[in-house]
Amino acid sequence: MPGVAIIGTQWGDEGKGKATDLLGNRIDYVVKFNGGNNAGHTVVIGDEKYALHLLPSGILSPGVTPIIGNGVVVDLNVLFEELEHLEERGIDVSKLRISGNAHVIPEYNRALDQVTERFLGKRRIGTTGRGIGPTYSDKMSRVGIRMQDLFDEGILRQKIEGALVQKNEMLVKAYNRRAFSVDEIADSLLPFVDRLRPMVGDTALELHQALDAGKTVVFEAGQATMLDIDHGTYPYVTSSSATAGGVATGSGVSTRHIDRLVGIQKAYITRVGSGPFPTELDDEFGEKLRERGGEFGTTTGRPRRTGWFDSVIARYASRINGFTDLVMTKLDVLSTFETIPVCVAYDVDGQRFDEMPMSQSDFHHAKPIYEEFPGWQEDISGIREFSDLPKNAQDYVKAVEELSGARISAVGTGPARDHIIELHNLLGD
Repeated sequence: MPGVAIIGTQWGDEGKGKATDLLGNRIDYVVKFNGGNNAGHTVVIGDEKYALHLLPSGILSPGVTPIIGNGVVVDLNVLFEELEHLEERGIDVSKLRISGNAHVIPEYNRALDQVTERFLGKRRIGTTGRGIGPTYSDKMSRVGIRMQDLFDEGILRQKIEGALVQKNEMLVKAYNRRAFSVDEIADSLLPFVDRLRPMVGDTALELHQALDAGKTVVFEAGQATMLDIDHGTYPYVTSSSATAGGVATGSGVSTRHIDRLVGIQKAYITRVGSGPFPTELDDEFGEKLRERGGEFGTTTGRPRRTGWFDSVIARYASRINGFTDLVMTKLDVLSTFETIPVCVAYDVDGQRFDEMPMSQSDFHHAKPIYEEFPGWQEDISGIREFSDLPKNAQDYVKAVEELSGARISAVGTGPARDHIIELHNLLGD
């Protein structure tokens, strides 16, 4: 049985949770392999809406084992708030597993994240201020705190003490903020130990054993391709590997187990935070997309920047990730537009770019070259068969597929769990 990676093709918020949910009754494990509580998934089941920030969306599917992999950074307060909220709503969360190698977000990193962003002024990145970046920096600097460290108080205090030597210098001398003590940080982490103990383990080994036993595993990315630390619009990116390459490093599972690579893309495009956005709409069309699509951050509530579909980005994401399939979400949001422009290339100072410019400066100055497609007026919410879509909607999907570099295997036609058209089996034909 396959290992399936689900990757965002744009700047996040594409609806990756919906794709995971589509496979919910056919999979055994769902793994979050990167990021933290700086992004979220919204899943609608019947009349119930679930906003997940740290947990894999598979936690909502009965029979699925959700796993937080070693590539994730974990805010323990957020983790248990989410778990308790789901339990209150009748969701069984007892199967959650967490890698002992996942890093913990300590309070001093949240403080550093917030104060650093403020001091950047006009050069701010647009982070969520949740300590994600500083915790990944600690990981690379080898001064981070891992889940397994919480179970040895002596080791934990040594690691906190080592990290605070530098952290307090920065907070006090550079930013005129207060210092943290070892006891303060330890006391904020140790109360979670007893609740964590049954959850934490060698999840890489568990996943290898599951795959070897014929189980199906979905690897669910946080953030998206254009926010990847290596391949995104640097420096306006996240601090982890959100592309297919991050699956192996963030889960401990060999690449030979990854059989399907599924890219999720909206029928238009959005972005949260700072950074270049060639097709951004700062007009009534952009506002219409925002309102019809409910484009406000699951985690932050921030209004998302909106724009027309960008096929240059789509082809780039397909190339970087090697997608076998694409899922187009929110096609219903485009209903009632008279015409729907699609960016097919960029103009940079008179030069045409059909593929992503190598230079970030060129990308920043890119102007979209549009091809326009006729819209449709019918409400397509909840349509289950591709042939039942208006012809112009069908033609739009086919055109985007041809421009994107991979086949479209499913189309989202509304917010609910079953508002989706499945054209091809995402687990392989």
